[in-house]
Amino acid sequence: MPGAPAAVVEGGAPTGKLVRPRAGVRFTGLLVALVALAGVCVASLLVGAQDIDPHTVWRLLLHDDGSETAYIVRELRVPRTLVGLLVGAALGLAGALMQALTRNPLADPGLLGVEIGASTAVVLAISLLGVTAPAGYVWFALAGAGATSVFVYVLGAAGRAATPERMVLAGAAITAALGALVGTVLVLDAQTFDQFRFWVIGSLAGRGMDVFWQVSPFIAVGLGIALLLGRPLNALALGDEAGRALGARIGETRLVGALAVTLLSGAATAAVGPVGFVGLTVPHVARAITGPDHRWVLPYSAVLAPILVLGADVVGRVVGSPGELQVGIVMVLIGGPVFIVLCRRRRIAQL
Repeated sequence: MPGAPAAVVEGGAPTGKLVRPRAGVRFTGLLVALVALAGVCVASLLVGAQDIDPHTVWRLLLHDDGSETAYIVRELRVPRTLVGLLVGAALGLAGALMQALTRNPLADPGLLGVEIGASTAVVLAISLLGVTAPAGYVWFALAGAGATSVFVYVLGAAGRAATPERMVLAGAAITAALGALVGTVLVLDAQTFDQFRFWVIGSLAGRGMDVFWQVSPFIAVGLGIALLLGRPLNALALGDEAGRALGARIGETRLVGALAVTLLSGAATAAVGPVGFVGLTVPHVARAITGPDHRWVLPYSAVLAPILVLGADVVGRVVGSPGELQVGIVMVLIGGPVFIVLCRRRRIAQL
């Protein structure tokens, strides 16, 4: 049955016993992941064009002495780390939700048109309104992501109940149409292209606390909704009929899940631009550790994804020193090979 744990195989024949990681192992693994996340956060504060020792960082976090080093730590690296934490958790959870809602192991948040909606709004804001700062992009990107997601849902549900297949098809159609619009504007307006290319590549650089406070309420609400969907998503994984028999409200689960994906992915994309492979790869790593139980897959995804995002950001600072490689570029270089290895080493689970 889709989504059910695999049977233990001895000599090529199933024994009928189910393989379920014990709750203690899952909990221990989550604690280890949290420790790793704390370590990556520390590295994000220490590493950069100017390496700063831990004692100095701690002292400057407690007291601003007005020095250039204090400015680097308090005004550049702390906001950058906090934004990376938020964006990573949002993208990881959004990817896990999309794969569960569509029962498609290759799904990512872009299937609902969230990323292209945000990109379209940013392009129009730059071209028509002259917006140039990342903090100014946020509200336009959020509005574009939300409007596109609503339109995709309405289009997918036109005349009948929304199904994963209809939603994906509607998202693909809207993505193609808006992608053509974005491409046309960028070809005709070189100044807009120069501004947009720094956002669309995906970067944590230059994101201050203003960006953090703008997107954090949306991501906080999305996180809360997503983490409450573990049990309904487990029922949904059994199929619509079996899920209904278990008391799951299939339509409501999909609608609420789509809302959470929009809030999470829309806010993350608005903050740093599109960052690929996080929502696609991290849920597979989480399921490899926890099994198919979404009550564990979702929190694991929320912890593992920021490790990946902040780790990629630190790697980009080290490799590109004295400059840096944007996190979106590093994620492509890391995420692609990792996902290929995951696909080759283990059969992608049916969702």
